[in-house]
Amino acid sequence: MPRYALKIEYHGAPFAGWQRQADQPSVQGAVEAALARLEPGPHTIAAAGRTDAGVHATGQVASCDLVKDWDPFRLAEALNYHLRPQPVAVVAAARVDDDWHARFSAVERRYLFRLLMRRAPATHDAGLVWQVKHPLEAGPMRAAAAHLVGHHDFTTFRSSICQAASPVKTLDEIAIDEVAGMSGPELQFRLRARSFLHNQVRSIVGTLERVGAGAWAPDDVKAALEAADRTACGPVCPPQGLYLAGVGYPEEPFA
Repeated sequence: MPRYALKIEYHGAPFAGWQRQADQPSVQGAVEAALARLEPGPHTIAAAGRTDAGVHATGQVASCDLVKDWDPFRLAEALNYHLRPQPVAVVAAARVDDDWHARFSAVERRYLFRLLMRRAPATHDAGLVWQVKHPLEAGPMRAAAAHLVGHHDFTTFRSSICQAASPVKTLDEIAIDEVAGMSGPELQFRLRARSFLHNQVRSIVGTLERVGAGAWAPDDVKAALEAADRTACGPVCPPQGLYLAGVGYPEEPFA
């Protein structure tokens, strides 16, 4: 059976997350239903990251097996036809080796978090950013973020229901950019690692927001990390500003 990689973009608001659920809409369920319109029978696709409810993606990657030898461009077009009007799109498709796997072949995940600083309610960016009404200082946030880069026990910054076997991860990068967004000034956080723990990004961003607001000092984040205690974490920020922005592989499947 030919195997395909799908690069998928979606607005997470209508969905209970990526993973298929029996009684709630999911992104996985939407894509599998579209595949079933092309080839009858149950379909099970694998994804590089299982995003939570309300989390978006501009670069999710999934793999699927099909009976027909599809032209990748026509496969993407056919899936997008059947995905409408849901806010899910296949932006690229590629034929891959039979042992290629969207999750297990990945060597890097990249997340973007958008934080909007303005008092008036967001209109055009509603549901696409985390909005705070106060200004934040990026410099102290960058100093605090530097304590988190590297190989650490991230117990403090993972969900209490995280199913990962170990809390030890290597965080390769946290960049914090000041951006003049369409709706006002934004801080955009870009995090890069081989893999992340459940709620790790939202826990980190929520804690760094407290630093930017002046409620925490940068060294407080270092102390929280070293505590390896979930109760030492700052607030967990809401999901709507978070995007799975890209997945890296030893060889780019969509080149």
